[in-house]
Amino acid sequence: MASRSPPLTAFGAGKVILLGEHSVVYGHPALAGPLSQGVKALGVPAKKCQLVLPSTLSRPQRAQLTAAFARAAQATGEPPVKVALEADLPLAVGLGSSAALSVACARLLLQAAGQTPTTKETARVAWEMEQEFHGTPSGVDHTTSVEERLVLYRRKPGTTVGKGRVVDSPKPLRVVVALAGERSPTKKTVGALRERQARWPERYQRLFTEIGRVASEGAEAVAAGDLEALGDAMNVNQGLLAALGLSSPPLEEMVYRLRELGALGAKLTGAGGDGGAVIGLFHEPAPAVVKLTALGVRCFSSQLAGPRAL
Repeated sequence: MASRSPPLTAFGAGKVILLGEHSVVYGHPALAGPLSQGVKALGVPAKKCQLVLPSTLSRPQRAQLTAAFARAAQATGEPPVKVALEADLPLAVGLGSSAALSVACARLLLQAAGQTPTTKETARVAWEMEQEFHGTPSGVDHTTSVEERLVLYRRKPGTTVGKGRVVDSPKPLRVVVALAGERSPTKKTVGALRERQARWPERYQRLFTEIGRVASEGAEAVAAGDLEALGDAMNVNQGLLAALGLSSPPLEEMVYRLRELGALGAKLTGAGGDGGAVIGLFHEPAPAVVKLTALGVRCFSSQLAGPRAL
């Protein structure tokens, strides 16, 4: 009797954008790093390529995920495997959950097809799913998830996919991620910003350009081991995002709370809007997590780059 093959497993990391969200869509650089939290895909042999849909999804979400998985399956030759998903990442709050899911599925489907899930191939398949999820994504989310390293990402105007340059940090880069308020749909937030940008293009282009500069300066600060300079860049970026109309009272309150707890810098991460994820840069994040948790705030810490304790 033949022994059964062990289940295949693959992981896709969530992400935070340290600097540069929204402006990255308009051709400017963004600095993003991978979270230790993410999405795991598990696969077992089956008669056809199929996905077990999570029961918690709404009907539109199920339809979108089914369509996205079909694109990834087609891109890998539809290997005969049944895929299930597990996530320890908060979903739909600006932490790259769709990209993490896309990368996990891409890696697993490539394995099931007998291929090596290289960075290039994983990115190719994950990009198929991300286009189904977001229409015209910047590419920063899945690039960061695939690399699992801090990257300075830029997609030049007129190109479909951008490039990420890995940024090495000589010091541990640790953040606290805290959730605040109820998040608006990304399409609503992005659409409203696009309308304002179209109405007053010169003013908004100045803000996008400055956010891109701050992201580049932040990458230089990371490489130099200057966490205070990175924190200041994050604070300036938050002010620019607020000027773009992307912040809100719950997000601002959490930003200032993190700063009061000792954050070197704090800002929203992701689309923004009425609520979502806020990040704070800390030398030692544990005390802040303890205090926030005691206050009922949903939060966790993660190291994005730099040397890790053995």
